[in-house]
Amino acid sequence: MKNNRSFLAIPYVVWMALFVVAPIIMVVIYSFTTADFSFTTDNFTRMGTFAVIFTRSFKLAIIATLICLLVGYPLAYAMAREGKEFQRVAMLLIMLPMWVNFLLRTYATMSILENNGILNQLFSAIGLFDFLNNTMGTDIQYFRMIGTQGAVVLGMVYNYLPFMILPIYSVIIKLDQSLLEAARDLGANSLGVFRKVIFPLSLPGILSGVTMVFVPSVSTFAISRLLGGGIQMMLGDLIEQQFLGGAYNPHLGSAIALVMMIIVVVCMWVMNHFGEGEEQAVML
Repeated sequence: MKNNRSFLAIPYVVWMALFVVAPIIMVVIYSFTTADFSFTTDNFTRMGTFAVIFTRSFKLAIIATLICLLVGYPLAYAMAREGKEFQRVAMLLIMLPMWVNFLLRTYATMSILENNGILNQLFSAIGLFDFLNNTMGTDIQYFRMIGTQGAVVLGMVYNYLPFMILPIYSVIIKLDQSLLEAARDLGANSLGVFRKVIFPLSLPGILSGVTMVFVPSVSTFAISRLLGGGIQMMLGDLIEQQFLGGAYNPHLGSAIALVMMIIVVVCMWVMNHFGEGEEQAVML
């Protein structure tokens, strides 16, 4: 029986070897070599010139992740406490945008935020610009939203928010109700039950959601390119530029990708270690 199970795992092992392990090995090789594949560490010493892009990428990814957590956790908690019919409708509304192509969603966001987009047209129609100009003596024709860091963060939140809601919801909905009843019987009020029982037990869902939002956010390039207007360059744009742009240098691009992967893995390890410590404290 064990041999049969091992045999069934062969396609998965081959797939992982070809499309996960082999590309990582190639990235490592390219990172430590030059164009003639001689060993070098110059690709890493040049990282200092991209410190601003590294900082911007992690800053915007952290902000987007925090916003998704602040918005997603209350929504997931409210969904878990409602009836089945409400949960089905809410789940449909959350998943509906995910059925649309990622680029189409991003272009739709652009049409809302552009200088002559839907949002600015709405502000103009309700007389907001006229009111501000008359009150403050300005000459505002539109609010500049495209090409800002706020637009990039908004695009991340819009596209990745479901990845925060669903893991948290799946954990909260499975909580043992007898634990909550026991906490109330012992004198805990609603806030105490949430703080001492629900929130600690939902940490696995929070950590999963944070991982699923932070990792694609820090490496995104379509959102930053379209909503950032090519001004708010992030790591994904920088790596793409080294492979496809005029500054073609796959060795430097691989080095940047390797450093980014290491930083992300370290961040995930820290979060998971923190989560394990919290779970042990709850059990005690």
